[in-house]
Amino acid sequence: MARLTKKQKEAVSKIDKTKLYSVEEASVLVKEISNAKFDASVDLAVRLGVDPRKANQMVRGVVSLPHGTGKDLKVLALVTPDKEAEAKEAGADYVGLDEYLDKIKNGWTNVDVIITMPSVMGKLGPLGRILGPRGLMPNPKTGTVTMDVAKAVTEVKAGKIDFKVDKTGIVHAAVGKVSFTADKLTSNINELLSTLMKLKPSTAKGTYMKSVFISSTMSPSVAIDPKFSS
Repeated sequence: MARLTKKQKEAVSKIDKTKLYSVEEASVLVKEISNAKFDASVDLAVRLGVDPRKANQMVRGVVSLPHGTGKDLKVLALVTPDKEAEAKEAGADYVGLDEYLDKIKNGWTNVDVIITMPSVMGKLGPLGRILGPRGLMPNPKTGTVTMDVAKAVTEVKAGKIDFKVDKTGIVHAAVGKVSFTADKLTSNINELLSTLMKLKPSTAKGTYMKSVFISSTMSPSVAIDPKFSS
């Protein structure tokens, strides 16, 4: 097992492992224990009491974080010529159709989000093996398949994220950067947790929100009280 550096030991010493912190306390603490020399991402990991193998317990949704993620997401708009201008004006980084479909077929996936139109989805089907594993396949449920392309692009650029419980029952999501104020982190975290609570499947039994942990890139994690107050 790798030895902890002096800074890592100092960070760990600031965390009371027997305590479940409030969202506000955890937001302050995660900034204090972040020692990366870059503006690290702050991530949330929420373990849910669901069985993702059952379709009626699959938790998936979207949330617009009040203060965004702090990341400059690269957006590809796969649209017909009549929609290209509005996609560009809304801030899409790449706009087009057939030329980008060809690039994706050849392995290009240098984007964070793909937004498209219902009429184009048929062309994306054969690319599922490339886009699916990378979480890039557009989906009407996440608002990335729509006729209102400009709105979709604007929302993604402003901090709208989609999330899905993984096969172990955990939802992972970026909720900001270490450079954010603690208040902004608190607001973003509460928005995500509140959204997760609203998505609780009626078939889920027992405790729904089992554990919540916050951490930044390379920092130890801080446990948040699952009975949070938003």
